[in-house]
Amino acid sequence: MSAPASPSASIRDGKGRAVTDRPETLPGAADALALLDTAVETLGGQRRDGQRFMAAKVAEALELKRHLLVQAGTGTGKSLAYLTPALHHAAANRGAASKPVVIATATLALQSQVVGRDVPRLLGALEGELPEGMEVALLKGRSNYACLHKLEGGYPEDDDGALFAAPGEGSHPSSGPVSSLGQEVQRLRDWAAKTDAGDRDEVLPGVTDLAWRQISVTARECLGRSCPFVEECFAELAKARAAESDVVITNHALLAINAFEDLQVLPEHDVVIIDEAHELRDRVTGAVTGALSAATVRAAATSIRKHTSAKTDDLSSGADDLERSLSGVPAELLARGLTEAMTAAVARIRDAARQALTDSKPERGTGQEADTDGGRQMARSRVTEVLELCQRMLEADEQREVLWLSRVGGWEAGRGYVPAQDDDPATLHIAPLSVAGQLRDGLFAERTVVMTSATLSVGESFDSVAGDLGLQGAGAPRWDGVDVGSPFDYGRQGILYLAKHLEKPGRQLSPGMLDEILELIEASGGAALGLFSSRRAAEEAAEHVRSRAEIPILCQGETSLNSLVKEFAEDPETCLFGTMSLWQGVDVPGDSCRLVLIDRIPFPRPDDPLSTARTRATAEAGGNGFMAVSATHAAVRLAQGAGRLIRSASDRGVVAILDSRIATARYGGFLRASLPPLWTTADRTVVLGALKRLDPNT
Repeated sequence: MSAPASPSASIRDGKGRAVTDRPETLPGAADALALLDTAVETLGGQRRDGQRFMAAKVAEALELKRHLLVQAGTGTGKSLAYLTPALHHAAANRGAASKPVVIATATLALQSQVVGRDVPRLLGALEGELPEGMEVALLKGRSNYACLHKLEGGYPEDDDGALFAAPGEGSHPSSGPVSSLGQEVQRLRDWAAKTDAGDRDEVLPGVTDLAWRQISVTARECLGRSCPFVEECFAELAKARAAESDVVITNHALLAINAFEDLQVLPEHDVVIIDEAHELRDRVTGAVTGALSAATVRAAATSIRKHTSAKTDDLSSGADDLERSLSGVPAELLARGLTEAMTAAVARIRDAARQALTDSKPERGTGQEADTDGGRQMARSRVTEVLELCQRMLEADEQREVLWLSRVGGWEAGRGYVPAQDDDPATLHIAPLSVAGQLRDGLFAERTVVMTSATLSVGESFDSVAGDLGLQGAGAPRWDGVDVGSPFDYGRQGILYLAKHLEKPGRQLSPGMLDEILELIEASGGAALGLFSSRRAAEEAAEHVRSRAEIPILCQGETSLNSLVKEFAEDPETCLFGTMSLWQGVDVPGDSCRLVLIDRIPFPRPDDPLSTARTRATAEAGGNGFMAVSATHAAVRLAQGAGRLIRSASDRGVVAILDSRIATARYGGFLRASLPPLWTTADRTVVLGALKRLDPNT
């Protein structure tokens, strides 16, 4: 049993060394701190040393134009700590040639939280302290806005038959939308006639992706300046507002597109602040990952044949060739690249797509009508995507991109879910082995970048995340790193329980682990957040507890995630079991979360193609692939999961890791070093006693 940890408010640099410098001595930092102090006092908050130091370091980075990585533990108040210097910097640099400060969050939900809650509260608190008319704009990808041209019939409907289901013989679509999809689309049309912003998030209750596609277009499908509605376009108006604003709030995916694809989807900017920066590499990778299948090629061929005069026989034949070349190939990483048959099929599709695009260009002299043909633009965008994917795949080796094959199983009557077989339809995927070089060139080279998260370091070092993002190695730009700690006294507020007596996890939850989960939950009187490695494990644990205890158990998938979290937060006895989407972003302070259960160390799946490729590449370069990729991935996810427990200064509870390897394996110490400094024990009796004392009903 280890000794109680000390409070974690000490401030350290990116190498784990204590920091003693005083960035607030710079004029910009001093002014930003004065604004922060005013805001905290006005909002009724308390002075937090970590928050003040972070705000001063962010202001210093912006003033000196130096990249900064800031780890800010739970309770620091990092949103206020970066928003305040961002507003100060924007105000100080206002002028005819001023550029907005761009703030990027990991998800649209976090983006909406910053815009809808954090920014209005801060601007209200600083009224009179900032120049009048400070503007903060929200900017999303084009497909998040309704398209007026599509609403007016400028594009063909994606699924004519699904919108209107005839109630009887001889009925006509004009009788009205009676299918559920048709009802959703009609509600969207009614909303679009009244909205000022055209933003999907305004639609309450929400609609399905299929319904939203009936009134929106992607960036590729957009007609651009040729669109007859360009002056009224919701997406264009949002971009225009962003260009005139002091601060722009966006997301990682849009930042990636702006940096990687040479598309100016964001206004010109010199400063970027990235929240939840531990997600950046994966979000950027996801944004530039491509997928090609025979079905997508055939859909592109059908679309361009329907809306243009282009011949598509070669495109369709190429799809057949691709399907044959993928038949029987295991769904896994293509370590040696495309086979000869795959290469020939992909090359044939590329050449056919290029010819189809040439043949489908608007004829000269046909007037404005050809330039505003939404059907033509949509069809050409699909073929263009196919062409670009084929070219990437043929150049994958020289561009250090990873190729893999996937297949999807399905539900069959009488059999339930049947896993994918080698003869199921296959999809080819491509993604960059590393995004470090592209981020270095496309993001860090031209801008000052501040990155922050509660989990940026592994152990006490930022080197791993810095390497992933292009800030290590020859030619890397200079950066500073600082860990401002947390105001919480983790050693007194929580216990880390390492269940070292349990057997090593297998493919299913062992009887011993199931019984351990039940005993821990009974001792705590519920209020447990169960973080499981798979949906199957979560459901198995829920069934086990439900059958043996009268404690309410919610399980992910039973209703919407937001509804589940809300119900969990409102009842101090209810438990919530789920998978990776619960490992971060769940903020439930108080008695409703007294116990966090983690069934196994969250290593990447053994068959994850990108992790496999990155592990091999590290080993080939002389490094330890397992530690650099799998263990580092697990360390960050564990820190995120354990961070669900202590969300306020009054929270108390236990984080129970039921994977004995955390205590017995050689890499266990490396993983434990990433966790909040909770008081640590392997004594089950001590933990059960502590949980019983925390149960408000005992």
